Amino acid sequence: MGIRDRPTVPRSPWQNAYVERLIGSVRRECLDHLIVFGEVHLRRVLTAYADYYNGTRTHLSLNKDAPLRRPIQWQGQLQFVPHLGGLHNSLVRI
Repeated sequence: MGIRDRPTVPRSPWQNAYVERLIGSVRRECLDHLIVFGEVHLRRVLTAYADYYNGTRTHLSLNKDAPLRRPIQWQGQLQFVPHLGGLHNSLVRI
C-alpha cells in the first residue's frame, strides 16, 4: 500500500488530527463491523474501503461529493450497488 511511518514533532498534536480522523473513520465505518481473518484479508478489506471512501462516499467538506469526481447521472433506473460485501450501499443509475 506504500504506507510509510512519519513521526510527528513533539508538542504538535495538530499534526495527528488528520490521521486520527481517518483511523476513526476506518474503525467506525469498516473494521468494527467485520471479523478480519489475517493480514491478506485485512489488506483486501482496507483496499476496498479506500476505493469506497474516495470514489463513492460523500463528504460534507466537498459539498456532498466524493474526492474522486464522478459524472452526474440524470437518466436511468436506480439500483443499489453493495460495497464491502453489503456493509455499505450506494445508488447508481443504470
